Amino acid sequence: MDLHEIVKGTSDLRRKKRRIGRGPGSGSGKSAGRGIKGLGARSGAGLPPWYEGGATPGFRRFPKKGFSNTSFEKSYELVNIGALKKFDGSAEVGPAELKSAGLVRGKAMIKLLGKGVIDKAVTVKVHAASAEAKNKLEAAGGKLVILEK
Repeated sequence: MDLHEIVKGTSDLRRKKRRIGRGPGSGSGKSAGRGIKGLGARSGAGLPPWYEGGATPGFRRFPKKGFSNTSFEKSYELVNIGALKKFDGSAEVGPAELKSAGLVRGKAMIKLLGKGVIDKAVTVKVHAASAEAKNKLEAAGGKLVILEK
């Protein structure tokens, strides 16, 4: 860099270096902003990011292997009985029909819940259903078929 390349107001040129440990008048004299004693006051010292203040560290607390039940957990997509108004009376409604109607998304099992009102005699094929949904469906003349999981 030459003198003619210096641009007025360049922040790197204007920024003063912070002079630490140069007496009480500097604002950061004596211990240079590092406190009095201890680990933080020593040169080259610092704590690793996983340090937990003397508590047993996480890598020693938590198990490294073992059993998890999440792979066996059953997950259901929920469909309320009021959403079956989209279908004609005496129609057979299974997972494929529910998916094409946009009521379910993935390949998970489907559970029918009792929120809403139904007045059509619809045959519904799902993997599970609440007692209220079953009662409302049968009261409307419909039929519930439970599919294998």
